[in-house]
Amino acid sequence: MMLGTILAVVVAAGGSADALAQFQVKNVSLQVPAAWTRVVEDGTNKFSAPSGDAYFLVDVGAVQTAGMKADTCVDKIVRSIGGANWTRLKVGGQPAAKRLDTDQSPSGGAVDTVTYVGCDGKTTWSVVFYLEQGKQERFAPLAEKVGTSVKLQRAGGK
Repeated sequence: MMLGTILAVVVAAGGSADALAQFQVKNVSLQVPAAWTRVVEDGTNKFSAPSGDAYFLVDVGAVQTAGMKADTCVDKIVRSIGGANWTRLKVGGQPAAKRLDTDQSPSGGAVDTVTYVGCDGKTTWSVVFYLEQGKQERFAPLAEKVGTSVKLQRAGGK
């Protein structure tokens, strides 16, 4: 385990640990750290940092109501997962929202959760980033890069 930790530190120092690669889920593409491990659990893509200090989840779904406006869709998502403390923004030219929460981890430290959600009226997406607060300098900029890299692909090339 010690060797792995040292290796992760050396790789991180070189900057290549955060080299981003294009990843696609259904009709949503985003930039993800190429060196991170991906597993799929119950339809959710989970990306884990080699160091084990951070991971994020990517979910993509379909809007159940036809003809919903993108802003209305984001409002509904935000309300359904607790409406307070969201910052509105545009991601990939579409309405989105971001929230930062801090919780105590079982080991006694603090964990930051950075949540990005968005919708174009047809497709919903979320990127939820979990990082140890002590590693915030290391992972918070990466969470922002990943969360704001989402783009929705239009069917039929529209």
